[in-house]
Amino acid sequence: MASQDIAQLTEALAKTHVGEELSYRGQGLKLDDKQSVEGIAREIEQCKYLKALRLEGNTIGVEAARVIAKALESKKELQRCHWSDMFTGRLRSEIPPALKSLGNALMTSGTRLTELDLSDNAFGPDGIKGIEVLLKSPACHTLQELRLNNCGMGIGGGIILASALAECYKQSSVAGSPLKLKVFIAGRNRLENDGAIALAHSFQMIGSLEEVHMPQNGINHPGITALATAMQHSLNLRVLNLNDNTFTKRGAVAMAQALRHLRNVQVINFGDCLVRSEGAIAIAAALREGLPILKELNLSFGEISEAAALVVATAVRDKADLQKLDLNEKIQFFEFLDLLCKFVVPIHEIYNCSDDEGELDEEEEDDEDTEEDDEEQNCVNGTKENIDGSPAKVKFSVTLCSPGLLSFLHSPTSEKLLNLGAKRTQLIEQQLDFSDATKMAEVFLQITSVYKEEAEVKQVVFETVDTLLRKAFSSPHFQSYIFVSSLMVNLGLLKGEEKMKKVCVLPGHLIVLEHCVGQDYFPVDLADVLEIFLTRNGKVLESCSSARDALKTALEKRITA
Repeated sequence: MASQDIAQLTEALAKTHVGEELSYRGQGLKLDDKQSVEGIAREIEQCKYLKALRLEGNTIGVEAARVIAKALESKKELQRCHWSDMFTGRLRSEIPPALKSLGNALMTSGTRLTELDLSDNAFGPDGIKGIEVLLKSPACHTLQELRLNNCGMGIGGGIILASALAECYKQSSVAGSPLKLKVFIAGRNRLENDGAIALAHSFQMIGSLEEVHMPQNGINHPGITALATAMQHSLNLRVLNLNDNTFTKRGAVAMAQALRHLRNVQVINFGDCLVRSEGAIAIAAALREGLPILKELNLSFGEISEAAALVVATAVRDKADLQKLDLNEKIQFFEFLDLLCKFVVPIHEIYNCSDDEGELDEEEEDDEDTEEDDEEQNCVNGTKENIDGSPAKVKFSVTLCSPGLLSFLHSPTSEKLLNLGAKRTQLIEQQLDFSDATKMAEVFLQITSVYKEEAEVKQVVFETVDTLLRKAFSSPHFQSYIFVSSLMVNLGLLKGEEKMKKVCVLPGHLIVLEHCVGQDYFPVDLADVLEIFLTRNGKVLESCSSARDALKTALEKRITA
């Protein structure tokens, strides 16, 4: 066949559009009226098996959208609509009617979409209203990917979107084939807490997500917590990107709990999310317990201390598939290099450059300890005190508490502990919620504050904490990393997120902790965490240097045993 014949055949095939995709991507076309869009409409009509239509990178007016919509009414095979960035320069009032025209055409055609991309259109909540009916319709019952990045939908748009997805799931379930959305992308949309919470309810209902990207949405811990709860229901989740939202400790702890349930996650991006040190330690616990095929972890710019960053790095050292770890914190190079040598498979990319929080120093501690009302802090016998000198009460879920126990908890002394008698441990257990690791740490410090070298007191303190901790660590609901974080905050080894009155650290606290570390119930991974913080921030315990050094030796022995 001559080259001229081949060229003619190629041209003929192009005109019949027998391919599956028709693309006008990035052509910068200004499509205002019928005349400007006639050629595109004709090509759509001539494309016999159209499965994908790319209109991104052009600008489409209301009349032009109607013409394109008319051509789409016969395209039952259409599955993928790549319609991002196609309203540049249009009035916001033009966008909803254009979207409604296109949506109505899809519903009329009887098509079943698998992908809808309307990113970078900045259409706000009114734009979501423009696709609301479409999202609820059978045309979206088969939707697998929904991309709405940078659309400015706001809280209102997020709520409308969530409602539409929920209705789509309900209607598709009634029809016998529930919606199985796999990819959801909605970054830079100002969803905030209310929008995120509404979407979380829909995600929990759908339960099929594999990728979730919601960066830069102004979501704080209530919204993060709701999303964490929802993610637990998507067991096939592979990618979770919540970059540049605000977790704080509460959101990070909730997300860490969710990650424990997920075995297929490969990419986690919590960069610039203010997870802070306590949150990072909670996430480290999830890393130790699960996430076996994790490939990328980003916790950069989260105000994580050097010690907390090392805890995270230690937690992932056995992840054979890990390729990228971005902590972006101040870690001494030789220590980090030594840690990396322990990895089964070398990490391909390590980001480690900033100094968001660093170690505690006296100036930072003073700033963090300043209360809003400039309350002074005093301590006697290791208990917290109010400004007037009266002991601050530890919060308990007290039902019927004996007067003796109430007195001990209010103002601990060794005599009061002994006077509780042989059933002292049972009395304390009855008042403790073993799922509240923070309160458990407070009780531990109260009991250990009365330690003395007197044989009877020493034995009673050891026996009491042994019984309580053995039960706590064996409970499936006990958050051991929260316990050790709270303990370190109270001891001054870790800068906590919440304002709190410091405990006056006594040798007894550290001596009893040394005893506990040597017991079989004390987890080795917690000993590892304590050793890291004690090594780097141990100077705050200089007043108890002998007990501190003995505790450090016990921790090292426990880790290497």
